[in-house]
Amino acid sequence: MVGSLSNSFLVIDNFSFALGKEKILNSVSFGVDEGEYVSLIGPNGAGKTTLLKCLIRIYTGGEGSITLVNKPLDQYTQKELARIISYVPQSNGRFLPFTVHEFVMMGRYPHLSPFTSLSKGDRQAVKDALALTGTGHLSERQLSTLSGGERQTVYIAAAIAQGARILLLDEPTTFLDPKHESDILSILKRVNRQYGITILSVTHDINNAVLHSDRIAVLKHGMLLYVGNSNKIMNNEILESAFDKRFSFIKHPVNGTLMIIPEVDTT
Repeated sequence: MVGSLSNSFLVIDNFSFALGKEKILNSVSFGVDEGEYVSLIGPNGAGKTTLLKCLIRIYTGGEGSITLVNKPLDQYTQKELARIISYVPQSNGRFLPFTVHEFVMMGRYPHLSPFTSLSKGDRQAVKDALALTGTGHLSERQLSTLSGGERQTVYIAAAIAQGARILLLDEPTTFLDPKHESDILSILKRVNRQYGITILSVTHDINNAVLHSDRIAVLKHGMLLYVGNSNKIMNNEILESAFDKRFSFIKHPVNGTLMIIPEVDTT
């Protein structure tokens, strides 16, 4: 079984987490195989971002277990963890005082010792990440001068330069125009399919999740409602229970995949 708990690259097993007295995640269990592309969907407040922050250990503690490459998550040093997991958070509108090249180069920090300089391999990893994301021409630009789409692509370039085996993304295409959204989804599909990087991505775009993911996990009120093949989620038995509303569907004209269509107000 794809993503079974017994042999997965990443295993979340009966995991619960609370902030103060508020329980955010409640007995969540699923596995992600190496090389998979898994989307995490659900309504606001479902615990999706919290789960990513637990995986990258921004949040620590919790009950149950998280295992990465057959080793408990809490047994990794932060630098060891950063060699396996990279994380692109939600855009917060803050501008860091670095050029694009400087920022992407910072992605190499897990591979550096305190008194060592950048190696030829480090510089090549940065060059490759800039080329892969099409951001090489922005190298000398300040991050503050970039558009939202350009900046998000640079953040992904830094995560790729990090050389990790799994990429966590929190709503990577939110607020982007259609071209930059398409470009970023294409980059993610490429790093997943051609380079074997595992992807776990939080998104509110169910259509894109279905088109690009191998599997989809659905959270609601911190509980896992569904995890399975992406092409089996487009029905109201699953989606209405997750989002408390019914959806209408139409077949995609290219591949026949069911897509959600917008509602029309007839009042």
